[in-house]
Amino acid sequence: MNNQNQNHRSRWKPFHALVAGILLACGAQAAASVTNPVIGQLLWSEEFNGSNVNTGVWNLQDGNGCQIGLCGYGNAELQYYSPNNASIVNVPFESGTRALAIQARSQTIGSNVFTSARLDTKNKVQVQYGMIEVRMAAPNLGTGLWPAAWMLGVSPQTWPRNGEIDIMEAGHKASERAHGNAPSSNHFVGSNVITWQQAACVPGNESCAASTAWQTKNWYVPQNSLANRFVTYRFYWDESQMRFTTVDNGVEHNMYNAPLPVNSSALQAPFYLLLNMAVGGNFTDAANPGQVTAPLPGTMYVDYVRVYQMDGKGQVKLGDQTVPEVAGKFGVFTDTTAVNNKLVAGTSSDIFLWNSASTGAGNTAPFEGNNVIAWNYTTPGQWFGGGIQARQARNLSNYRANGTVKFRIRIPANVGFRIGIGDTYTNQNWVNFPANTTAFGLTRNGQWGQASIPVSTLLGPLVAAQSLHDIFMISSIDGALPSSSFQFAIDDIVWESGGGGTTPQPEPSGPTSVSQTSSTMLQFRTTTGGWADVHYTVNNGPQQNVRMQLGGAINTYTAGGLKIGDVVRYWFTYWDAQRGFAVDTQQQTHTMQ
Repeated sequence: MNNQNQNHRSRWKPFHALVAGILLACGAQAAASVTNPVIGQLLWSEEFNGSNVNTGVWNLQDGNGCQIGLCGYGNAELQYYSPNNASIVNVPFESGTRALAIQARSQTIGSNVFTSARLDTKNKVQVQYGMIEVRMAAPNLGTGLWPAAWMLGVSPQTWPRNGEIDIMEAGHKASERAHGNAPSSNHFVGSNVITWQQAACVPGNESCAASTAWQTKNWYVPQNSLANRFVTYRFYWDESQMRFTTVDNGVEHNMYNAPLPVNSSALQAPFYLLLNMAVGGNFTDAANPGQVTAPLPGTMYVDYVRVYQMDGKGQVKLGDQTVPEVAGKFGVFTDTTAVNNKLVAGTSSDIFLWNSASTGAGNTAPFEGNNVIAWNYTTPGQWFGGGIQARQARNLSNYRANGTVKFRIRIPANVGFRIGIGDTYTNQNWVNFPANTTAFGLTRNGQWGQASIPVSTLLGPLVAAQSLHDIFMISSIDGALPSSSFQFAIDDIVWESGGGGTTPQPEPSGPTSVSQTSSTMLQFRTTTGGWADVHYTVNNGPQQNVRMQLGGAINTYTAGGLKIGDVVRYWFTYWDAQRGFAVDTQQQTHTMQ
């Protein structure tokens, strides 16, 4: 990474000018009511009823954070996380209940004198919207134990830009518990949301992490101790609001006094789940082992984790979502070009302007469709730059061999610029478009022109096509900064594989059908006019039975989290109004391409 782009990264901020219509589109949709929600079907659950932790769903940490260059996991935690501290057991204080047990112990591994466990579903289960419910019991926390059920954004951006959602955490410092007049650490539980915010970039907070718990009521204080008894924690989430509650003895209590606004695009992306119990750290009053007073061993029990649809919203994606995009055409920023799949600004990507001191909103009309990235450079001698970031890593390895990246640009001929790309491993590569020079097919006459860069040239020797993050970048060329003001615009950015591939599928016909809408999503459809259920399995796995969404005379349901090569076996049950009875269709199969 060159030094100039490191400076760019420290200045990145969302750009909401001519693309604001895209970025704000989610907020314009009818918002689900998180205060009076309609809870729908169960989308996914982990009941912890087996004999062992299901490693097909959960990753078990093994280390103290130093193995990932973050000793103490960034919180000065005192424990070593060991897979041996997580198991499925019969709950001793609730007969007939099996649960995940995370046990903190006085046990020495290396320089750590405590052990515990931490599990996550990264690259295995991701959740976006809905109602997430966790039934769990904490041990006697004393001083030093810190149980948590939380979520992290799957975005390849680093914390806190990827977003953090704490459904519950306990073991707070006494100074924090005092805000709720809690008599002990066992009588206080809180929730939190952490995102990157420009206003939080102050001395002492170089990460720019903004916490919703800061100077805000975000807790529940029960009458009875929470130690060794189950309560249920709920998180209601849609594209505009969030609400956290605790259900204790059948009564639901709000953590915050009012729903929280979704004030960051990071909170509109999928998240994965985490369950852990730390020992010590800067969240607690135990900065060193001698300050830990909690009785050990101490066990945190999780009865289940469930994800429900809420007001018709919510989805669960299974498996690694960085599966290769199918060969053909992939849209980075386009409205009307026919593509197999594409990013949508404000939903699956974000547009950033790096240096607002030199550049602001422009007024160039789009080349195609209704949206354009248009900027106005106003400060000669200053650098300019911006780019498009995918909210999730994208795998475009199918485009490497013979593919091209095509884009439209309108920029004065006497302005040199460069186009770049970056992966989740921080590798980058750039290609130059010198002033007054035709490069990569771009005719420099100040009007709209098209450039076509071979994918292999744009990626260079280091950028990983299978894990792209900064999927399109533009900046000035070092040593050739503009000497006058100008406007420029970019539109219709599309990757083409050059090897044929799948073309966008036509509208299906017939009473029942399926349509592959991307390399990871399959839409089921009926045109029968009444209710309909779809039944399907993936690779002969567990059968899913789903009531489809009826709109007019058409029922639809989209299954996500699939990957190329998956074999989906499916059939439908629908109400035949003419004959007055339900009909089961024949079983069929579809192989993901």
